[in-house]
Amino acid sequence: MTVIDAHQHFWNLETGSYPWLTPESGPIFRTFEPEELIPQLAAAGVERTVLVQSMDSYADTDAMLAQADAHDFIGAVVGWVPLDRPEEAAGALERYRRHPGFAGVRHLIHDDPDPDWVVRDAVVEGLRLLAAEEVPFDVVAVLPRHLEHVPTLAERVPGLRMVIDHLAKPPIKDKGWEPWASLLARAAECPGVYAKVSGLNTAASETWTGEELRPYVEHAVELFGPGRLMFGGDWPVATLAGDYAKVWRETRVALSGLSEAERAMVLGGTAAHFYGIQEDSS
Repeated sequence: MTVIDAHQHFWNLETGSYPWLTPESGPIFRTFEPEELIPQLAAAGVERTVLVQSMDSYADTDAMLAQADAHDFIGAVVGWVPLDRPEEAAGALERYRRHPGFAGVRHLIHDDPDPDWVVRDAVVEGLRLLAAEEVPFDVVAVLPRHLEHVPTLAERVPGLRMVIDHLAKPPIKDKGWEPWASLLARAAECPGVYAKVSGLNTAASETWTGEELRPYVEHAVELFGPGRLMFGGDWPVATLAGDYAKVWRETRVALSGLSEAERAMVLGGTAAHFYGIQEDSS
């Protein structure tokens, strides 16, 4: 089974605009492009990736699709359309769907000052467009409020497939559990909701290990099962707390309680199914 990293980014500070990325962002305040990631993927044995948007803009989505055209390892692109402007979003979807690499939509909902942005009527109408086109939605859930909205969206937008990025950032560093654990359980009750085992190292302690992540990962496995979980390296954001090799190694430690077949699902099979990645075309 093809090994897939279901969550990574690229950005170019010379050609793109990323207002959230400032000098205060530290070592990730620079350009990150495919040539830097390729050898790290090879070292880990990762064959394909899902390239995920870093800004709510057409320019970012267009740049990612161009990178997918140039690099076979990019198996899918999660782009952006203006969900809160449904008529415009419909036209953008029609245009982007022509590209074989376009496989999902995300919006930086955690950057919006309104924690209820994603359940606004106009946004829900936009999400219904995704459901009709069978385009999945990546949910950035940083606040408990964001995670609370997942079951609401599942009810209001039947047929919408969603994936919760970074397991909704569990409170690993503080050894916390609630309300994260219960809210994730409620989200997992919705059969069209998946989750990414990604971005956990930047939610953990400075000396994090796979054992530190394990209770949170095992809770997700219990809730979703391997068939609705997918690994993501979250590069280059992950470099704020380690490197790609450590994320890959320690995530496998956190997943070591699974059978070989179950791990294969989390490390590739689920992402291939969810994003429609052709496993034999690498």
